Amino acid sequence: MRTAVGPKRLSQQMRSVLGSPNADAVIAAAMRVLEMRASYGPLLNSPAAVRDCLRLRLNGLEHEVFVCVWLNAQHRVLEFQEVFRGTLTQTSVYPREIVKAALKSNAAAVIFAHNHPSGVAEPSQADELLTRNLKAALAMVDVKVLDHFIVAGSAALSFAERGLL
Repeated sequence: MRTAVGPKRLSQQMRSVLGSPNADAVIAAAMRVLEMRASYGPLLNSPAAVRDCLRLRLNGLEHEVFVCVWLNAQHRVLEFQEVFRGTLTQTSVYPREIVKAALKSNAAAVIFAHNHPSGVAEPSQADELLTRNLKAALAMVDVKVLDHFIVAGSAALSFAERGLL
């Protein structure tokens, strides 16, 4: 038999969970549930949905990361993978490793994303060149690049929406 939990009780439970050493584990478990739901539901079916998901994952990081959201032929999420981790201002991305990861995931398509801890979401010339190079490399193995997002604070810029793909 389940008993109802009132707002005061829930608030006490949340405070104890968030204040416990296991808070990070609870958050990580919640993220895994969200990822699982994303792979079976319509969570990433629009640029806005992708933008929200990526802001949730990348906002607030103090270092740059480059991630790939690997998708199947129906554009359902296969895997959300942090492929490279960098410093405060840059990260190195190697096309060969991206192609290997695409083949390992058996992906048909990908959405790239990286963050700018500086808070400025504008793409650099290096960001644009990297995207073109990755798109060309993945085309050789029939993996379509759908978009590349830059997350900076609460902003997220889409290369596709800007006409940069």
